[in-house]
Amino acid sequence: MVVIFSFQIDAKLLFQYKFEGKGLSFAVYCSPVANVITSHGVEHHQFADDTQLRLAMAADNTAGGLSILAACTADVRLWYMQNGLQLNPDKSEALIIGTTAQLHAVTSAVSSVAVAGVELPVADEMKVLGVVLDRRLTFEKHVTMVARSCHYHPQALRHIRHFLSTELTSTLARSLILTWRTSRLTYPLVWVL
Repeated sequence: MVVIFSFQIDAKLLFQYKFEGKGLSFAVYCSPVANVITSHGVEHHQFADDTQLRLAMAADNTAGGLSILAACTADVRLWYMQNGLQLNPDKSEALIIGTTAQLHAVTSAVSSVAVAGVELPVADEMKVLGVVLDRRLTFEKHVTMVARSCHYHPQALRHIRHFLSTELTSTLARSLILTWRTSRLTYPLVWVL
């Protein structure tokens, strides 16, 4: 079973003050927080102002895993505060991923988790880089969203159809719909591999 936390930081003032015209990127500035996270034995990803923590734990020892994550996020919060940044609890999420049996055992005992001093409810799904992850990694919600989006493009083409030849309309439909759909459906495979 895996617990995933995703949180963002409020850094707009810092961006304008420290980075404007200085050639430093925000990712480089925040990269030292990785040392804080790995010191707790927690896996992580950082992209822009978003940091995602992951910790595998046994379903029968969730208290130990959650205490590790609580300590890790408290230290991350402290690092951010010492470096002029602040976690944004409104954009923070928690998701527990596992088998049906694992989830049944855990969800009855865990309804919220402590992240950097804030109690977050455990979500049923989480959007990570445009991919909707659910508790069992079925990708059902993601596929539904992709299918709905694919339906949008032919509907959008109908508004300009009368300006286009049949051949151009066909070419546009193939390039927009097939390319877009393929990229959206294969992108989650990166997470599974």
